[in-house]
Amino acid sequence: MRIVFMGTPDFAVPALQALLDAGHQVAGVFTQPDKPVGRHQNKLQPPPVKVRALEHGIPVYQPTKLRDGPALALLRELDPDLIAVAAYGRILPDDILALPPKGCINVHSSLLPKYRGAAPINWAVVNGETQTGVTIMHMASELDAGDIILQRAISIGPDEGVESVHDRLAALGGELLVEAVARLDAGTASRTPQDPAGATYAPMLSKALSPVDWTQTARAVHNKIRGLCPWPAASTDLFTGEAMKLYRSAVLEQTHHAAPGTVLAAGKEGIDVACGEGTVLRILELQPPGGRRMAAADYLRGHPIQK
Repeated sequence: MRIVFMGTPDFAVPALQALLDAGHQVAGVFTQPDKPVGRHQNKLQPPPVKVRALEHGIPVYQPTKLRDGPALALLRELDPDLIAVAAYGRILPDDILALPPKGCINVHSSLLPKYRGAAPINWAVVNGETQTGVTIMHMASELDAGDIILQRAISIGPDEGVESVHDRLAALGGELLVEAVARLDAGTASRTPQDPAGATYAPMLSKALSPVDWTQTARAVHNKIRGLCPWPAASTDLFTGEAMKLYRSAVLEQTHHAAPGTVLAAGKEGIDVACGEGTVLRILELQPPGGRRMAAADYLRGHPIQK
C-alpha cells in the first residue's frame, strides 16, 4: 500500500520501520521541524523519525502548519492510499483527514477511550495503572476519539519506569500498525466506536507537576517518580531547601508514626522518608541542584542528611 507516515519522536520510529519491513511503499514522511539544542540553542537536532526516514531514502517534509494550502497540496501530489500517524504532535485538519481513500489511522499508546491526549504513558504510570496498551484507530476531528480498529493490552510492573513501558508500547505499536494496514487493504478492518463515558485525558507534562506531596502514600509518590522520569522529573526541596530531582525509589514494607516528610534514615541503602498513612519511601537515585544524576548513597557521602 502507498502510505504517507506522520510521526516525530522515538515512539514513532518502530511504527515507520514496521511499515517498511512489511514491504509498504512509504511515499513520504511528515515530521516536526528540527529543534534547536545546546547551551546557546545554535544547533539543530532532527527528530528521530526524520533520521530513520533519511536512512531509507524517504522524502521528509517538515511543515510548520497543516492548515495552510501547501501541506494539503503536497499530500495530493504524494497521492497516498493511507495516512498513518504515530505521535506526530499536530492535529490533522478535516481536509487532510478526508484525502486518502483508505483514510487516516493513528497509533495511540493507551487503551482508548482512557488517556486521550499528549502523555498517555506517563499518566498511566503516575496513576498507578497495572495495564495499558496500544490502540490503532480511525482518525476523527475530535482528539483521539475515532473508531477503534485494533487494541492490545500489556501489563505495567509495580516498579517499572515509564521509559521501559514506552519502549514496549512503541514496539507493539509497530506490530499492530502493520496488522491494521493489512486489514484495511483486505477490507476487513473493523470500526468499534469509543464509549465517551469512559474517556479520560492525559494532558501534556510540565514542571508544575514535579513537586512531591509527602502526605500522599509511598506508593503514590513512587508512581509519580517513575512516571515523570526523566522529564520533568519529580522533585522535592525537603533535603536542601532547593528543588532536587528524584529519579528512582522503592516502597518499603515498614510503617512509621512520624509526620509526612520526616527523614527516617539516610545511609548506604538510600534516604527513607515518611509518607502519608504511615508508609515509607526509599529514595534510590536523585539529582541535586546544579549536579548530576546519581545514587542517593553517593550523594550522602558528601552531603550527609540527619534523621
